[in-house]
Amino acid sequence: MSIVQPRIRFIIPYFGRWPFWMGFFLRSCRSNPDIEWLFFTDCGVPADAPGNVEFRECSFNDYCRRVSARLDIDFQPSSPYKLCDLKPALGYIHADELTGVGYWGFGDIDLVYGELRRYLNAVNLTRFELLSTHANRVSGHLCLMRNSTRMREAFMAVLDWREKLQDPQHCVFDESAFSRLFIRHKNWPMSLRRLYDICNPWRRHSEFVEAFTTPNGRVPWVDGSHAFPTRWIWREGRLTNNRDGERGFPYFHFIGWKCDAWPAYSTEQLLPDPQLALQGAWSITSEGFREV
Repeated sequence: MSIVQPRIRFIIPYFGRWPFWMGFFLRSCRSNPDIEWLFFTDCGVPADAPGNVEFRECSFNDYCRRVSARLDIDFQPSSPYKLCDLKPALGYIHADELTGVGYWGFGDIDLVYGELRRYLNAVNLTRFELLSTHANRVSGHLCLMRNSTRMREAFMAVLDWREKLQDPQHCVFDESAFSRLFIRHKNWPMSLRRLYDICNPWRRHSEFVEAFTTPNGRVPWVDGSHAFPTRWIWREGRLTNNRDGERGFPYFHFIGWKCDAWPAYSTEQLLPDPQLALQGAWSITSEGFREV
């Protein structure tokens, strides 16, 4: 008897202007047709957006007023980057947009997706209330939570959540204060950590497994080394790289190249062909997006 795949919807507020790689992000969404994305944005609706990605147009100030009213706080951020702190609260803020949804997620757009359903499969989803793609913290760039009152309100278990979310400055609420509900005592011996995990109901019903989606950082790669892939290949929805053979990855978070390598290039150098994202295969390197 097959297990029914629960409906998944990611909620992403994004304001300012779309990044030059937005076409590649949307192409990878299109290849995951049974997963939904819902944007709140003032960037406009991108041309040829796939049907499983919805855009609700609103101003940044209007969105902040909605957050203030829903959370009963004075939400006046110093910049749109503060919206990252809202990630664990998005299920509560947008509960009305989650009717019929089994799991809701939050994440970033400096990434491209592979075959998400292979990773976010029905078996894992029925076992856990939260799935993180990092082993030792909530993964702010992609995290999935069950659409239940308990998980929509989980962020409220952080004692000073109002103060942290009301602070105009970004405080990494998702990967720090919220993460500590689930993961603590990272420097303890593994045997003691496992005992603590068993006693912690938040951790006991969650999955924290390193999916190796964010290279060029502090987390060692699949083989334990810091020799990371130098080329990623997206081909008809499947995501691989030049280091791990045919192993598929759920997504590639290219924040390392975005912050360290790409500022030295112009947009034209990073994206030489505007039609490239529409093709069935392309690659990503420290020099940008290229044909395979």
